[in-house]
Amino acid sequence: MATKNSAVFLLGLLSCVAMSSAARILEETISSKEEHQPEVPSLPKVELPPFPEVHLPPKPELPKVELPPLPEVHLPSKPELPTFPEVHLPAKPELPKVELPPKPEMPKVELPTFPEVHLPPKPEMPTVPVFHFPKPEDKP
Repeated sequence: MATKNSAVFLLGLLSCVAMSSAARILEETISSKEEHQPEVPSLPKVELPPFPEVHLPPKPELPKVELPPLPEVHLPSKPELPTFPEVHLPAKPELPKVELPPKPEMPKVELPTFPEVHLPPKPEMPTVPVFHFPKPEDKP
């Protein structure tokens, strides 16, 4: 099995070497052909003859086709739905009004007082120098 694997490996390596050398030979022949190509002469412009006018015959008038009248269809009358007896539901009972207990009052929470902080004044932003492009001189 080891000899079979090594043979496959060597065969693959040999094919890679052969392909790279063939590619190198092709690149060299192509570059040498590009250097010695003669200039292609420009072809003269060919004027085509004018396109012939095409006259089509007038459209033929087709006879009007009359469709046969549709047959009358007599459908049976719709069956009437049976009437349902009226249902008398009892009146809705009135629910007693529920009174909720009053909300308990929460004690007021006092926030601690913080000392005032005095910050130094902000420094001024430095100004950015403005660049003025020189005006081009008039050429004589």
